[in-house]
Amino acid sequence: MNKKLMSAMIICMISILVVTGCGKEKRNANEVVVGLDDTFVPMGFKDDKGKVVGFDIDLAKEVFKRENMKVTFQPIDWSMKETELKSGNIDAIWNGYSITDERKKKVNFSDAYLKNRQVIITLANSKIKTKSDLKGKNVGIQEGSSSLDAVNKDKNLVTSFNGSKPVLYENNNQALMDLESKRVDVVVADETLARYYMNKRGQNKYKILEDNFGEEEYGIGVRKDDADLLKKINKEISALKKDGTYDKIYKKWFGTLK
Repeated sequence: MNKKLMSAMIICMISILVVTGCGKEKRNANEVVVGLDDTFVPMGFKDDKGKVVGFDIDLAKEVFKRENMKVTFQPIDWSMKETELKSGNIDAIWNGYSITDERKKKVNFSDAYLKNRQVIITLANSKIKTKSDLKGKNVGIQEGSSSLDAVNKDKNLVTSFNGSKPVLYENNNQALMDLESKRVDVVVADETLARYYMNKRGQNKYKILEDNFGEEEYGIGVRKDDADLLKKINKEISALKKDGTYDKIYKKWFGTLK
């Protein structure tokens, strides 16, 4: 065996050892790491001081406090969330994580704890009442969002918009600012996010139409073999809903109870 081949094999073996050692850090039984996208307002995001806050953050803190467990919130690449979970770098995915059949193949989901819809938001005094009223209107949507995916499924409706397409924005805050200034007629967004901004900006400014672009449910994802953690999460979320704590957290972030 020549020296070059030997060197290549040694480098390869070292690489394998390094990768293998990058899995789950040793944690005590009473410690849990939650993975999240720390830009997802209002579920889990960094505030002006760099602190991770949000509806899911408050919910998770309360759940694990009741189980006498220490929780750490770990920002992750959201596109790699299931990989991070499987590798053991995190113990749970908890951040507006929609329950889907495809994801069920990779993780075990908790009971659904929050419903979300892709909703149509307009000004409180608008005459728009249904999807059919969007014909010829300017429809604002965040670029690359699940809201845009949901709207684009209805191709006939999209072609009826003014300009035959939505008006795209970098973020929902910009879209809502244009709604207030009447540069767009409606904004389509996650209901969780919409209610948060309505709470922050004033409930009397906007209305959410009954007509929407689909419903989904949020759940917490854990590893397939982590039945104990799943049981604890389900138990405590159920308790939070029964004793009113869940409603208090909901009202804090979304203003009014649905």
